[in-house]
Amino acid sequence: MSLRLGLPIAAVLVAADQFSKWFILNRVELDDVGQIPLFSAGPFGLDLTMVWNRGVTFGMLTGESTWHQVALSILALAVAVFLLRWMARAENRLTAAALGAVVGGAIGNVIDRLRFGAVVDFVDVHAWDWHWYVFNLADAAIVCGVAVLVIDALLRPSPAAKTQP
Repeated sequence: MSLRLGLPIAAVLVAADQFSKWFILNRVELDDVGQIPLFSAGPFGLDLTMVWNRGVTFGMLTGESTWHQVALSILALAVAVFLLRWMARAENRLTAAALGAVVGGAIGNVIDRLRFGAVVDFVDVHAWDWHWYVFNLADAAIVCGVAVLVIDALLRPSPAAKTQP
């Protein structure tokens, strides 16, 4: 049952992520424009800002070589396989859905890395001249999925508490 929930979530997220990146690159042509302001309310703002991320989350482990990109892709796929195995054994729907989000996000970014040698990031959130790292839908899915897994683990009753009268 867990895979029947988690895999479709992963598939929808991969499709939505890849569509959003195709749209940004081919319809908005953000790679040529660079930045498009979308929303501003006082000190808060949201822009489309083109960034080719050659590293991992928040631009860490950045590298230009083909081997670096292949190594990061293999690592991400290995993590996805581990998460799929966890998903198959998930005991509840929330865990399966969260794992589906993480797997979908990871696969979406691996596709970019293999196609372009970098991940397409374009969402730029800022406030008071401070900018969060530019991200994409896959990154958001990964962060939300991990947050749900952590909160679920913290709030779930322990097995010992379940058996007490």
